[in-house]
Amino acid sequence: MKLSIIGFGGIVVKDAEQQHANRVVAEAFERGVNYFDVAPTYGDAELKLGPALEPYRDRMFLACKTTQRRREGAAEELKRSLKRLRTDHFDLYQLHAITDIKKDVDTAFAKGGAMEVFIEAKKQGQVRYLGFSAHSEEAALAAMGRYDFDSILFPVNFATFYTGSFGPKVIATAKSKAMAILALKAMARQRWPEGDPSRKEYPK
Repeated sequence: MKLSIIGFGGIVVKDAEQQHANRVVAEAFERGVNYFDVAPTYGDAELKLGPALEPYRDRMFLACKTTQRRREGAAEELKRSLKRLRTDHFDLYQLHAITDIKKDVDTAFAKGGAMEVFIEAKKQGQVRYLGFSAHSEEAALAAMGRYDFDSILFPVNFATFYTGSFGPKVIATAKSKAMAILALKAMARQRWPEGDPSRKEYPK
């Protein structure tokens, strides 16, 4: 399956009426979007996306995430997410929001950590690919050094690159490992209006 360049962030249907969720998912799919991403931390988004995605499940790529770092919590959350999203597998399952090496990376990879669940789920067919999302360059590099992940979800935009060289090293490492690179915060949170004085120091 060739994935769409633009993905659907499931958080947009958080607290929405089911009819609205159904409508925006249908419109996205009709416009060629076939990559859908969600997480338990997005309020009731999983519950809204479950029915909305059901008619398209065999024609789209579904990614989910967990912030759980220990085995028991990760296993429970995976089971609950599968049920809420009305599917028997995720195309991509990710460690969500890796930020701190000790708290997130070390804990997930320790004995009794979340990675045990990830690896078992992949063997059992509950998950096709394994990845992680990160908001720290150091933590992302540490995670990539621990396991051959299939993908990384990471901030990719000019603002983060320009203000602190945040990202190039991560992308280079991911490419060297033939990982899929998924961009978050691609618009730097919003469009930059012309003449905005707060951004005048950033060259176009």
